[in-house]
Amino acid sequence: MPQVLDVHAVRAWCVLALEALGRDREEIDAINVYPVADGDTGTNLYLTVESAVQAVEAVFTGLEPAPPALPDVVHAMAHGALIGARGNSGTILAQLLRGMAQVLAGDVDGEAAHSERADGDGLRRALRRAAESAREAVAHPVEGTVLTVAAAAADAADVSGGPGGDCGDVARAAYDGARAALDATPGQLAVLGRAGVVDAGGRGLVAVLGALTEALSGDPVAPVAVRGVHHARVAVDQPQECADGEGPAFEVIYLLEADDQAVARLRTRLDDLGDSLVVVGGDGLWNVHVHVDDAGAAVEAGVEAGRPYRIRITHFAVGDAHMTHPATGSAPTGEPAQRAIVAVVPGEGLAGLYSEAGATVVPERPGEAPGSGELVDAIRRAHAREVVLLPNDAELRHTAAAAAEQARTEGVRVALIPTRSAIQGIAALAVHEKERRFDEDVVAMTSAAGATRYAELAVAERQSWTMAGICQAGDFLGLIDGDVAVIGEDVTRTARTTLDRMLAAGGEMVTLVLGDDVPDEVAEGLERHVRETYLAVDTVVYRGGRNSALMLIGVE
Repeated sequence: MPQVLDVHAVRAWCVLALEALGRDREEIDAINVYPVADGDTGTNLYLTVESAVQAVEAVFTGLEPAPPALPDVVHAMAHGALIGARGNSGTILAQLLRGMAQVLAGDVDGEAAHSERADGDGLRRALRRAAESAREAVAHPVEGTVLTVAAAAADAADVSGGPGGDCGDVARAAYDGARAALDATPGQLAVLGRAGVVDAGGRGLVAVLGALTEALSGDPVAPVAVRGVHHARVAVDQPQECADGEGPAFEVIYLLEADDQAVARLRTRLDDLGDSLVVVGGDGLWNVHVHVDDAGAAVEAGVEAGRPYRIRITHFAVGDAHMTHPATGSAPTGEPAQRAIVAVVPGEGLAGLYSEAGATVVPERPGEAPGSGELVDAIRRAHAREVVLLPNDAELRHTAAAAAEQARTEGVRVALIPTRSAIQGIAALAVHEKERRFDEDVVAMTSAAGATRYAELAVAERQSWTMAGICQAGDFLGLIDGDVAVIGEDVTRTARTTLDRMLAAGGEMVTLVLGDDVPDEVAEGLERHVRETYLAVDTVVYRGGRNSALMLIGVE
């Protein structure tokens, strides 16, 4: 029976692509020499696909137990990649996925999409549309890059098999064509030839196409040998701005809400300001990427076109590109400290608490998790030889790992403590002693965080099945260690029941962090309950401030 591309195959493809990029991330980072040798292509591709995976999983979760339609899944994949795209290669990959989604969902050529599956011809058209739309998104396409690899994949798919055909055979042909094109990139782009490496973005696309082949056939593809990793690492340690000579000082990326005409004018404006211009998206939402000397002018151009947000500005700096302040562009002065703490923190009140304890804070805004670049910038701002990184969120584990790896290549000793909540981060900070040996301090902080159970109170957004039963929109939820354990109609009773379940296993210290919407009377009632019910258990209360959770509870 011919293999087809259905919703389950798309879901598997996304997961396998993320796994493949996770395995290959460091090697791809190491061969990143074009357009800027900043050693982050693998990381950027990983984070872009991670965002796509999260969007696809959300579609499946929202419609369980019934499977979603193919257009819904591929649209989610493309949208997730678009809003999560990082760097030049990640932005191009987002457009490649968008091009495929347009065909698979029936958005182009006036064709009605089959609601359940695509055949071999549909996959061929999707790969062709992907290559064409990605090339159109780049202001000045260059051969020997991911664009060349994508075009070769589409060409190989076009000549595979007969009419219709098996999606597995088409994907295999596209993968083989992409691998052959990747091997040829050093002969097409001088900077790759001089470094003795293949194109990093193209290498990432080969991994993504390999995942597609495996998702359709069930057979994993052979590992791709990366050329010149050691040689390329030297180039990354001494970054160059562009392929030839010096280039712009800043990378500017933002999401933009604007109409097509405004975006056309924006392309012209940004093309005059800098290079490496890639604008992807459509239907009113765009991802803009450009390298410029005047970052402010690039952002102002976005304001003139529409509403830019999630603005990221990275300074490439001449000489030492890694040790510059992201806002001022100036290098940190003075002798670096021996040790510093960098923590991701939700809420202004908690941010103040962490800052008072000496931590460098990365704010976590609602619905907008920090990227690895923000974490690396914070590590640089900390200006220390040794850094302890506290992500304080289970969803940030891969992002934090990527940031830690990047900082290590810059000579900083980084220990990542996998804290899953800001409460665990507070416990780790409480035992931090900078006079201790680094390893001993990390062990003590890790032990304190691991010995702290954490809970969060939240409000249900819709009716849903949970481990504690069915909740209705507006119900209060008590999540213990990430799982819904209590459902209630009153914040005080829900918090008390959650706290009782946590203290059933024992505890010496209760920490409460209250959001702005929780009155002091709730905290006073919980303190009184602990004092009257549990002997020798102390309670400490903090205000989380704006953007914090409704309530965080910790038990040590």
